Amino acid sequence: MWAILALVLLADALDVIDATVTNIAAPTIATELHGGQGLIKWLGTAYMLAMGVLLMVGGRLGDKYGQRRLFLVGMAGFTVASAVAGLSPDPALLIAARVAQGAFGALLIPQGMAIMTRTFSPEMLTKAFGLFGPLLGTATIGGPVLAGFIISADLFGLSWRPIFLINVVLGVIGLAVAARILPHDDGDRSAVVDGWGSGLLAGAMFGLLYGLIEGSTNGWTTVPIASIAAGVAFFAAFAHRQTTAADPLLKPSLLRNRGFTSGMLVGLAIFAATIGLLYVLSLFLQEGLHASPRGAALALLPLTVGIIGSAFAAMGGLLAKLGRTLIFVGLAIVLAGCGWVLGLVVASGTGLGVWTLTPAFFVIGLGLGCCSSAIFDVAMGDITPDEAGSASGSLSSIQQLASGLGSAAVTSIFFHGADSGLGHAMEISLIVVLGLVVLSIPLVALMPRRAPEHP
Repeated sequence: MWAILALVLLADALDVIDATVTNIAAPTIATELHGGQGLIKWLGTAYMLAMGVLLMVGGRLGDKYGQRRLFLVGMAGFTVASAVAGLSPDPALLIAARVAQGAFGALLIPQGMAIMTRTFSPEMLTKAFGLFGPLLGTATIGGPVLAGFIISADLFGLSWRPIFLINVVLGVIGLAVAARILPHDDGDRSAVVDGWGSGLLAGAMFGLLYGLIEGSTNGWTTVPIASIAAGVAFFAAFAHRQTTAADPLLKPSLLRNRGFTSGMLVGLAIFAATIGLLYVLSLFLQEGLHASPRGAALALLPLTVGIIGSAFAAMGGLLAKLGRTLIFVGLAIVLAGCGWVLGLVVASGTGLGVWTLTPAFFVIGLGLGCCSSAIFDVAMGDITPDEAGSASGSLSSIQQLASGLGSAAVTSIFFHGADSGLGHAMEISLIVVLGLVVLSIPLVALMPRRAPEHP
């Protein structure tokens, strides 16, 4: 059982690290592969888009064909995709590899929790869940810091490539262990997988993101406008599909639940804003303040420490006591931290010292830790037991899709403002983030007052 837990934790850690390493590595990768702004925008977005679209499908495929089989397929595919990413000679192949990483990650990640739920005793599950927070928190810190040190060290003259190639070593080990210890299961061939719904959602998200990135990078010609229009049409078809399919990805009753829908919208706005903010802060530190990748990673470390510290406090009892009030508190602290950074940038522009910003980064992290996990916990407060699976899967997908949208949109805004200087670009990006946070606050009041007593 402990070996299975270690394997599941390894898979989740790989996902968290790969979702965060490009925050630091993007400028170096874009420079060396001559990918420009487009590559910077797609590096994180491609991974999170594929993960978000296919995450719920991955869970259903595990139910249908067996969690062990899908875990092995996901781990093998993720390992091969990581090798391709690390050896990519050009931007196109690297982005394709990032999409493949996200897609195979979406097959891999849901199986671990399903295997644990099926095979662990209640006591073992309690111990297992107690380890997820510390390990994933460490991975959240470790991803960007590892990327910064690897790039600055220039191991074997490979620059940024080892940040992906290290996954090959870990993936091969994980695959060998998984083949040996995971319990066999045949799956349930009667389980329904809504392939049409997933395809329509993929078309919608790709159309919107491609149009946004292409238009902001190369101008608003016919192609990006048509892409966005196609994305809107696909999304309308996806919404219709969810009301007519026998077994939709998102139960229609969830959309009629005001508390859940409000929480989903708050999560969409906050994760889009904050993931986008983290991306442009790294760009500003490296491109505007001329920090090295290692220096940028260390400068952002207080933000991550703030997230983890306040998240543990929230999960340790504050969420149970305060309910949705904790979300209001967290968002207020985020506003204060972002306002502090904005004031510093307005006053000094690119003349700032890197470490001048770190106290404000820590404040932003404290706010995010208070509200980031609490948003989705509270959103589940009014759902029924038969809706729980669809609800939790939907929220996980929303988090990934919001992250992809945010990194693309806020980065596009940053580069658009960069024509007037990187200090101005950072100011505009912060104002957009502050606006999204402010707009989400009234929706918090529509969420359930409390999280479920038994998550």
